[in-house]
Amino acid sequence: MEALLRFTRPPAIAILRPPLTCSSKKKVSGLKAKLDDSTDPLLQAAINSASLRYQETHRPDPLFLDTYAGCFVPPPVQTDIKQHSDHYCLATRFIDDALLRTVNHIDGFKQVVLFTDGMDTRPYRLGWPASTLIFDISPERVFKRAAQKLQDIGARIPRNCLFFHVPMESLDIQQTLCAKGFTGDRPSIWVIQGFPVMTLANFEDILVLASNLAMSGCYFLGEMPAWLTQTELGTKSTMRQWMNKLFMSNGFKADMISFEDVARDLHKQLALRHYNKILFAAEQLRLSDDQMRTFWREFQRLEEQGDEDGFEEL
Repeated sequence: MEALLRFTRPPAIAILRPPLTCSSKKKVSGLKAKLDDSTDPLLQAAINSASLRYQETHRPDPLFLDTYAGCFVPPPVQTDIKQHSDHYCLATRFIDDALLRTVNHIDGFKQVVLFTDGMDTRPYRLGWPASTLIFDISPERVFKRAAQKLQDIGARIPRNCLFFHVPMESLDIQQTLCAKGFTGDRPSIWVIQGFPVMTLANFEDILVLASNLAMSGCYFLGEMPAWLTQTELGTKSTMRQWMNKLFMSNGFKADMISFEDVARDLHKQLALRHYNKILFAAEQLRLSDDQMRTFWREFQRLEEQGDEDGFEEL
C-alpha cells in the first residue's frame, strides 16, 4: 500500500488562510433524512454491511475479525465461504490498518472521527491506545439500535478511551463535535465508510467540516460514492483528476487507492464485480480554524511588540 505510506510522512508545508469569522465561515449543517421503522433504507444498508463483516469473520483466513457484527444480522445468519475478497471488506481492512498505524505509531494522534452507517464496530473491536477520543457521526436511529444490541452482548470501549456519538441530523455538526470535546489544535484522523451521502453537496459539507477542524498534516481516508465523479464510464485518470480538484479545493491532497493493489498486498483475490465506491487517502494541507486563530493571535502580538519597541527607540 505504497500510496497510503506517502500520507504517513511528516506533513507538508501548511497553507495559510485568512481567519474565519462568524460571518465568513460556511456553516456545516447536519444531513436530514426521514426514516420509517418498517422501510428504513439506512438501517438496511447498515445491516447489509454488518452481514459482510460477519461473513468475512467466519472465513478460514479472514481479513479482519468483527465478533460484534453478528448481533446486527437477523437470523437465519448464513456464512458464504467464497474464494474472492469483497471490495467492502478489503476497504475495511485497509482503513483498519491505516487507523491503527496512525494512532499507535505517530505521536499525538488521539482524536478519531468516524463518519459511519451507525453500526461501525471499530470503537469496540480495534486496539486503541489509552486516551483516544473516538467520535462517531452517523444516523441517530441506526446508532441507537446498534448501541442497544452492543450493550446487550456486553461490548465495551477499550479502557481509558472515550467514545462520543454525534447525530448526523445535528443542526451544526461542527459545533456539536467541539462541544463533545474535539479540538482543532490537536492531531486527528478522519474516516468515512458507510455514511449516507445523498448529493455532491453533502460530501462537500463533509470536506468543509474536516478542513475546518483537522490540523495541517492530519489524514482523511475511506470510501466515497463513485457516482460523485459525475462520469458514466470515466477512466481512472479522469476520476483521479476530478477527485484531486474536489479535495484540493478544500485543502486536502488526495490519492485514489486501487482495490487491486490492496488485494495484492494482502495476498487476496479480488471479487470480479462492479463496486460503486472509490477508496481514497488524503492529507490536510491547511491550518485548522484553531491553528489559524493561534497564528493570528501570535502575529498580532508580535506586531504590537514591534510597535512598542519602535516607540521606545524614538
